[in-house]
Amino acid sequence: MEAPQTNGLSYLDQWEIPRSSLKLLKRLGAGQFGEVYEGLWNNTTPVAVKTLKQGTMDSQDFLREAQIMKSLRHPKLIQLYAVCTQEEPIYIITELMSNGSLLEYLQKDDGAKLGIQDQIEMVAQVAAGMAFLELQNYIHRDLAARNVLVGDNNICKVADFGLARVFINENIYEAKEGTKFPVKWTAPEAMHTGKFTIKSDVWSFGVLLYEVITFGQMPYPTMTNYQVVTQVPTGYRMPAPASCPKVMYELMADCWKEDEHQRPTFETLQWRLEGFFDDVTSYDDASRY
Repeated sequence: MEAPQTNGLSYLDQWEIPRSSLKLLKRLGAGQFGEVYEGLWNNTTPVAVKTLKQGTMDSQDFLREAQIMKSLRHPKLIQLYAVCTQEEPIYIITELMSNGSLLEYLQKDDGAKLGIQDQIEMVAQVAAGMAFLELQNYIHRDLAARNVLVGDNNICKVADFGLARVFINENIYEAKEGTKFPVKWTAPEAMHTGKFTIKSDVWSFGVLLYEVITFGQMPYPTMTNYQVVTQVPTGYRMPAPASCPKVMYELMADCWKEDEHQRPTFETLQWRLEGFFDDVTSYDDASRY
């Protein structure tokens, strides 16, 4: 069988491993373009294996995620371990996170037991991963609880770099015409112009905060995508969820400022969140509002 054209992820690449060194143990999920499995590498290392279903998308587009992950090494970003590109289906092999996506975790029994301090510590980790992307001039473009993975001890890491892009000029990435957006997570300026910046990721982070505080509730729960597209640009914002600490809702509101330049950086978000639990009295204060 002819090997797929992979431009830079070939058998000469240090990331390439023999397919025989992998055992696929359990399917974790499936999507439009392929499946994700729990696997074992060299009979010793638990891994996640993302596969590309033949004929669903260009192999180079699929492997762009691996190319991005090669250059992004940070404790709060999912780490690339290896690839298998010499025959189909192509595999991307990454570290395995024991509790799956943050969205699923929040909706399960274990997630339901999280207190506000746990929630703040988890979103602070997401902010730390995104602050590194910010520093490296990357835009994620699909930040949401479904694209954050959870390991033991509530360790959180940003995942799914399939839509991520590096920006060099003007700090803007312009999506192709016809590109579909996750409407309820997309900043209004990105929705209407197709232009994404790190500040549109900050908007999405505000929506992720809402997801975490509501234990995985759908954002804008009573609204259709069309209503969101028409009402958010004219000033509508989600109200504070029940029992949401005032300081957390203020953070969401800062992420949702109409003027993107007034939204905080991820570095600022990280230190503000970490500051909440550095000072235990913050919880006491928050609970009074």
